[in-house]
Amino acid sequence: MRSEFQPLVSVLTPVYNGESYLSECIESVLAQTYHNWEYCIVNNCSTDRTLEIAEAYAKKDDRIRIHNNSDFVGVGQNGNIAFRQIASNSKYCKVVHADDWLFPECLLKMVELAEAHPTVAIVGAYSLVGDRVSWDGLPYASSVISGREISRWTLLGKPYVFGSPTSLLLRSDLVKASESFYDESNSHRDSEACLRILKSWDFGFVHQVLTYIRIREADGRTYSQQYNTYLPNNIDRLLKFGPAVLSQEELSARLKYYWMRYYDYLAASVFRLREKEFWVFHREKMKSIGYPLSLPRLAMAVCSQAIDYLLNPKQTIEDLLKKIRHRS
Repeated sequence: MRSEFQPLVSVLTPVYNGESYLSECIESVLAQTYHNWEYCIVNNCSTDRTLEIAEAYAKKDDRIRIHNNSDFVGVGQNGNIAFRQIASNSKYCKVVHADDWLFPECLLKMVELAEAHPTVAIVGAYSLVGDRVSWDGLPYASSVISGREISRWTLLGKPYVFGSPTSLLLRSDLVKASESFYDESNSHRDSEACLRILKSWDFGFVHQVLTYIRIREADGRTYSQQYNTYLPNNIDRLLKFGPAVLSQEELSARLKYYWMRYYDYLAASVFRLREKEFWVFHREKMKSIGYPLSLPRLAMAVCSQAIDYLLNPKQTIEDLLKKIRHRS
């Protein structure tokens, strides 16, 4: 793609205390073979050298600018603040998290596909996640898939192709159409935003590794892992988007499957004596989607697991010992 015909891409990095990898992230943007981009780093009141590093690069390249939040905000809110920094004349936008980076042809390949197919609003690609390639599962011959089909694919539990925000290129006008692109109350806000767009647009996929996503090493488990936000989110997504793309039989079968998994998980959590905050999250989450937790259903799941424990004492003791060793 010749430089004079390249549409503007807004690259965005929302960051909090990202000094460890921010330079590597910025260098990957500077190394792009695609030239018509502008880059905004959104600093969320970092207390380390994040701002110093960003300012040093901004002084050397006028395509880089910095937005400093006046107050510290949550991850979802900071993502929305970043999207509000998209240049008014940009056609596409690309998030790259501060501990991730882009391979040199990332912008070029993604924009080429989007420009060749005007119905495409989201472009994904393979990512190197740690040392493994992820987001596979699409047939190699398929570079454009209808929004309806990829939404069905997602809701029916086939391989997940959206990846993380770093994995995707988005049409800027669709992001700017709402004041808050992300639902800040939803910890899986990025996948929900994709499904919302794909109601009316198509999905493009480049069969090439274009982004690197670092495995986040944090003390303890992430919030989503700790509270298993994935299970209620799957139910939420099915209720919101399933009726438009799934048959009634498919929707009913999928909901039945997730309800069973969810209450089995909650029953197991009863025996693990989960803390009050855990139950507050699940009670409020299910209330928010219109399906308050059912105590009779939970009681039935608890009784079922209790019977299983009693009938399999050897396995029960082994599991208990594993948990004790893990905690110690």
